[in-house]
Amino acid sequence: MKAKTPVSAGAKVRGFTLIELLVALAAMAVMAGLSWRGLDGMVRAQSQIQQRADAVLTLQAGLAQWSSDLDALLQLPGTPTIDWDGRGLRIVRRSTVQPGDGLLVVAWSRRNINGVDQWLRWQSPPQLSRGALQTAWERAAQWAQNPGDAEKRDEVRIIPVAQWQIFYYRGNAWTNPLSSDNAAAPNTPIRGAPASADAAAASDLALPDGVRLILTLPAGEAISGTLTRDWVRPALSGAKS
Repeated sequence: MKAKTPVSAGAKVRGFTLIELLVALAAMAVMAGLSWRGLDGMVRAQSQIQQRADAVLTLQAGLAQWSSDLDALLQLPGTPTIDWDGRGLRIVRRSTVQPGDGLLVVAWSRRNINGVDQWLRWQSPPQLSRGALQTAWERAAQWAQNPGDAEKRDEVRIIPVAQWQIFYYRGNAWTNPLSSDNAAAPNTPIRGAPASADAAAASDLALPDGVRLILTLPAGEAISGTLTRDWVRPALSGAKS
């Protein structure tokens, strides 16, 4: 066997210099930074997708509730059951939980909450008498105009909206509910005495054949733009759009 040659005392074992070590560390830092930026971008994209999905689901739930309220709209002789005053839409609807639960008054409106304009829904407890129904109807109007703490407890925030508009469909045309063409019957309060046949007919005429909802969704949110939703009375068309 060939003997190993011993390392002389004067020979030096070569390693990494300080400069080489610093260059290697800098390269690793750059690679780590690039990797972090990629991961951060993926997380941000996933978060935006989730926010948009949540916003879509919330909007769909709100529109479904809107259609459900209109589908359950009642016709009561001599009694207004739908009213738009420019700020809020009030509806008298039947309860769909159990028969005999009474009638509900619901209202939709827009109000600025903490600097954000919100589309809101309000609902009264079930009402079993005409007097209680009249009181709930008036509370709904108060809530849409200038709500107090008592009225705010019964409201639900739907989605942020920049503005909203309501149109009624009558006479083969969409018109502003506040125009004279839609004043088919006076918005009389609920009375305890039975209404005449003429008042009942006028109240029936006051119900629109359809309601158009136009929502302007604010920029900068997960969903933005203008959304239009048309509803047609099921008794007239057998379906809603």
